[in-house]
Formats: sequence, C-alpha cells, structure tokens
Amino acid sequence: MRALGCLAIIVISAGLLAGCENDTGAGAQAVAPALPVVVSPAERRDVPLTVEMVGSTLGTQDVPIRARVEGFLESINFDEGRFVNKGDLLYTIDAQPFQAKLVEAQSQLAAAQTQHAKAESDLVRIRPLAEMKAVSEQDLDGAVAQEAAARASVRASEAAVELAEIELSYTRLYAPIDGLIGLTQAKPGEFVGREPNPVVLNQLSDIDPIRVRFSISEREYLVLARTYLSTKGGAGRQARQTGSGENNLVLILADGTEHPHTGHVVAASQSINQDTGTYTLEASFANPDLLLLPGQFARVRALYETLENVVVIPRKAVSELQGLFRVYVVAAGDQVVVREVTLGPETGNDVVVEAGLEAGDSVIVEGIQKVRPGVTVQPVSSSAAESPQG
Repeated sequence: MRALGCLAIIVISAGLLAGCENDTGAGAQAVAPALPVVVSPAERRDVPLTVEMVGSTLGTQDVPIRARVEGFLESINFDEGRFVNKGDLLYTIDAQPFQAKLVEAQSQLAAAQTQHAKAESDLVRIRPLAEMKAVSEQDLDGAVAQEAAARASVRASEAAVELAEIELSYTRLYAPIDGLIGLTQAKPGEFVGREPNPVVLNQLSDIDPIRVRFSISEREYLVLARTYLSTKGGAGRQARQTGSGENNLVLILADGTEHPHTGHVVAASQSINQDTGTYTLEASFANPDLLLLPGQFARVRALYETLENVVVIPRKAVSELQGLFRVYVVAAGDQVVVREVTLGPETGNDVVVEAGLEAGDSVIVEGIQKVRPGVTVQPVSSSAAESPQG
C-alpha cells in the first residue's frame, strides 16, 4: 500500500509538470503586438533659406520739438497722440520779454540810423570845403571815419533787430513735418528751455513709410553681401550707393504675424562695430494703415538663397550620437532600419538631408526612444496623428 501511494504521487507530479511545460510553450509562441509610431515622409521641394534679424521700428523722420528760447509755456495747441500737419501751431511760450527786447533793438537801430544820417550830412558838407582848402585834410578824414563808423553801427543794430525777431519767433513752435505727435513733456505754466526744466517738449514722427533698424552678425553680413552683390553682377560701389531697391524683406511683428507689406534696405552703417561685432542697417516698409509705431519690437527676415528640389524631413526625426546624425526609417514589412544621414541647413521645423535618404522614405518622428533596428512597428502618418479623429 505504501508503494502504491508513492507511485500515485509521482504520476500526479509528472502530470502537473507536463501541464506547466505546455502552458510555457504556448506563451512562448504568442506574438507581441507591434509598437505604434508616428512617421512622416521625406519630401522633395524647394527650400528658401533666410536669416532673421531682431530690431525696432522708428519713423522715417523722428523730429524732437525743442524749446529754443527760455520762458513760461503758455499753451498747447494740439491733441496728444494725434496726427498734425506741417505748419500747425503746437506750443506758445510767453513772448513779452522777447517783444521788449525787439523794441529795444529797434530803438537802438533808430538811434544808429540818426547818427549815420548826421555823419553822412557832415561828410557831404566837409568834402567840397576840403577841396577848396577851407578845412584841413584831417577834418575830412575825421568826417569820413565818423560816417563809416555810423554806417557800421547801423548794420550792427539791424542785426540785433533781426536776432530779436528770430528769438520772438521761437516763442511759437510749429510742426516741421506731417506726422504723429506724442505726449507733451511740459504743461502750460511750466518754465521750459533750460535744464533741468524740459527742453525737448515732444516727438513728432513720420510713420508712413516706417523704418526698422536692426543689426546682423559679421557672418550674416558676408552671406547677404555676397548674395546681393552676385545678383547685381558685382557692381559693389553702385549697389552700396543706391541700396537694393528690391522689396525682399519680410517684417515679423511681436505677435508673430507678418506685416502685409515687404520692405527693402535704405541705409546702412559704414563699418562693423568692433565692440559688438555687428553691422547695422535700416529697412523701409510701407505703413498705409498706420499700424506700426516707433519703438515696436520687430524681426526682419531676409531671403538669401533657394535650394531647389532637395530632400526635407522634420528636424525632430533626427538623433545624434557621437557627432553622427541618424534617422529611423520604416522599411518593407514595417521593420525599423537605421540610416546615417548628412544634414544641410535648417528651415523652420524641418531640415535638409543632403545624403542618406530618398524622397518617400518614412521616417519616425514620434516613438524614437522605444524602437530598435529590426523591430516591427505599426506606423501612423503624422497628418493622421494630428487630426481630431487621431
């Protein structure tokens, strides 16, 4: 009986082991599900190469309205932040001291003219007497000198009157150009025209067209200069004197939108700034809607070359390992293969591939960290992944 019991235990154990082996074999034969990845096709297209420069806007003319004489501000004759026309009265300064100075200068001129008339009359009387030897030559010389001095005094007095009239005219400040005027720096009753009191009372800007001042690095300058001079047939001096004249610049505003009007370079510095290593330029853009104001942040985009019919892939599809660039490509049978690539310039979120890929190759753009060469994946196009249904 004891022997039969042991035999039963052995048989049961063997059956259990066989069952475990069958379960393990079935699990080994199960196929793991394919890993889903997002892919994007390599495309052939023309790629414009651009550089972007950071700058700020300023008026075509930014004119400071300056108090050219000292005095108390009497009136403001414009609406702040509005457009004014050339010749419009902007400010008046108390004119009484300058009117008094003008009257004084006019009285001195009248006295000088009287002295000159007397000296001229004396000379007219003495000259014939001197010819008859009735008076000495010394008397004649004295009369001539007195007439000349009186004539010079008249000219000096006339200049003093003219200066007094000019100073009086400075008490009325007119708009020198058409443009947008800003906030006044002084109010009626304030003393202006001498530090620390306000001297510059306002700013007047012509904003159509508007200018953008920006700086580029020395490298960017060389790229743009060579491109531009090559398109002009090497006419370097004439090109620099006349400017490009081509509306090939795009203005990008602070909110990321593009200004609807393109522009061109109208001014540039004569040298590279050795302190910053930059080159400064100014571009002009039409501003008919008067949307742009002086002092705004802006970026200027310039096209310098167009690569024709090149292979382009998303930049995020590229990984780097020890200075080598590679991409994961979904090949036949949805298997992953690795390709080493040679990269060209970047353009936005894409990058040009100079070697290693062909147009139409599906490169993995999402899920790169999870894949390995030879793994079977389930590719999903990037357009489908970005759709609401995806």
